[in-house]
Amino acid sequence: MSQDVRDPTMHHLERPQGRIAYDLYGAENTGTLVVCVPGMFDHRASFRFVGAALAEAGYRVAAMDLRGHGDSDTTFDDHTNRAAATDAVALAEDLGGENVVMAGNSVGGAAVTIAAKERPDLVAGIALLAPFLRQPSPSLFMRIAQRLMLVRPWGPRAVAGYYDSLNTGRTPEGHQEHLDRVLGMLRPAARYRAVYDTVYAPHEEVLETAELRAEAVVIVGEQDSDWKDPRAEAEWAASVVRGSVVMVPECGHYPQAQRPDVVVPALESLIGKVVPSA
Repeated sequence: MSQDVRDPTMHHLERPQGRIAYDLYGAENTGTLVVCVPGMFDHRASFRFVGAALAEAGYRVAAMDLRGHGDSDTTFDDHTNRAAATDAVALAEDLGGENVVMAGNSVGGAAVTIAAKERPDLVAGIALLAPFLRQPSPSLFMRIAQRLMLVRPWGPRAVAGYYDSLNTGRTPEGHQEHLDRVLGMLRPAARYRAVYDTVYAPHEEVLETAELRAEAVVIVGEQDSDWKDPRAEAEWAASVVRGSVVMVPECGHYPQAQRPDVVVPALESLIGKVVPSA
């Protein structure tokens, strides 16, 4: 296994208001470029298994942090899913990608869908992992509870605990290390503010994609507690992007970390559809 597969080098992408951090797996590979976008209050390392496996198969994988998350700068004033989409497109262009495949988790699922709608010349395939294409409508009680959970000083630990609870099903390898990584990310005040702003940003809903040309697959954990009926949400999302559905057993909200054994083959299948010679 090459060094950058085991221990990818962190890079930064220059953007108008700051830098986006990303890990590059398989930097010397010549296969399809896959850009991975995590969800809110997550770290790019949630794609560590996917990145390593796809790099072993000959692809390049760039796993990025959202604005203000991980090692990205905290200088941005826009933390919407559309902003994340523009960062993903800029990263794909900076790496010279063609017929790019993008994989997005949670809010990242909406981001890669927006990217594919805006840049059909660049994005050939999208994998939506537990995607939020529409915004939930929580009760007043839940909205108040969420506000209270996010208040400092207990907010960072409460958010990390909530993140942990979404990993229903299989526990990912190195899970405690990743939880420590997430909690460490949330502790600095400026970074926590960026995460808070991401939670309450005016994210776009993706309810129709008439102009979408990219091949799509929706991948959802059977035990994802973000929805009362995960399969129904997956089928609705697939109807929006005109894609197929992969339901993942023993899995909650983070299939890329919990079940890479399911996600990686699904991504390889998607790559094979959009880049026949891959």
